[in-house]
Amino acid sequence: MEALLKKQSIASIKKGNEIEAKIISLSRKGVVFDIGAKAYAVLGEREVKEISTYLPYLKKGAVIKARIITEESKNGFPVVSLRNFFEKGKWDILNEKKQKEEEIEVICGEYGKGGVFIDFMGIRGVIPKIQLTQEYLNNPEKLSNQKIKVKILEVDKEKNRLVVSQKAAALHISQKELTDRFNKIIVGKQYEAKVLGVSDFGAFCEVDGVEGLIHISEISWEKVSDASSYIKQEETVNVVVVEKNPIDLKLNLSLKRLQKDPWEGIEEKYPKDKEIKGEIIRKERYGYFVRLEPGVEGLIHISKLSGREDLKIGQKIDAFVERVSVKERRMSLVLPQKEKPVTYR
Repeated sequence: MEALLKKQSIASIKKGNEIEAKIISLSRKGVVFDIGAKAYAVLGEREVKEISTYLPYLKKGAVIKARIITEESKNGFPVVSLRNFFEKGKWDILNEKKQKEEEIEVICGEYGKGGVFIDFMGIRGVIPKIQLTQEYLNNPEKLSNQKIKVKILEVDKEKNRLVVSQKAAALHISQKELTDRFNKIIVGKQYEAKVLGVSDFGAFCEVDGVEGLIHISEISWEKVSDASSYIKQEETVNVVVVEKNPIDLKLNLSLKRLQKDPWEGIEEKYPKDKEIKGEIIRKERYGYFVRLEPGVEGLIHISKLSGREDLKIGQKIDAFVERVSVKERRMSLVLPQKEKPVTYR
């Protein structure tokens, strides 16, 4: 029976086969395995260079899956690969580090819209700009090609997603501390927010140490095309918390909701056929938008124009209210005419 088992074991020692390998010894210089062959097997030279990262997660006597890459090297030893273990192990390490709130070391790459891209053993991740300390917040490009320590905020193998924080590592912020701060914040309550950065889609803020975003649509009741014209980096603004995201511990904030919605009671204020004064603020292919007051605009549709009008941006005009839709937050206007156009309803 022993001879038969030995024969079967030796038969499995073929290049490409995956086998169970028992760790006999391990160090930064290499790993030795018992794979049931005449001689012990060793880890391939390329993977020995990576082994130091995984040493805390391996132990003598453990049995793991390995793949034969050479049945017998020039030194007489079989050579095996732990590549499959490494690939799976990277995500296991990240999950464990996140749970224990331990730091990892990453290599920083380029800075893009989403933040600073990083690499952890071949896994690509990102440091959101708001997760940088003040030193790098203004100049994130300085991190390029640097090796730094970070803390893990999100890790998801299925989505191939890794989000980390340089600030949490540098300032020694724990996840428990952040969760406690997050739980104390109340939806609907007003807070002071420090503006950390402004982007195309809004302003990143910090409220009592918790990350938040004022989306561009929540800055003003007026149409906002450039957030930086309303909010400046490093200033402090009053905001109201609109929503809390318990998954990533982030806040959705609003500036405009601290002001009365100008569309409340709009039908009474601007009834049909009322003559109004306004300013042309922009031209679209389907007509001209007229500002009646901050946050309230009306449209003079191109079908209501003869083509002979000489309308310009910034021009003050008189017009009549044709129709108001509170639900759609839309108002149709027409210019004064001796006779109402055929299309007027």
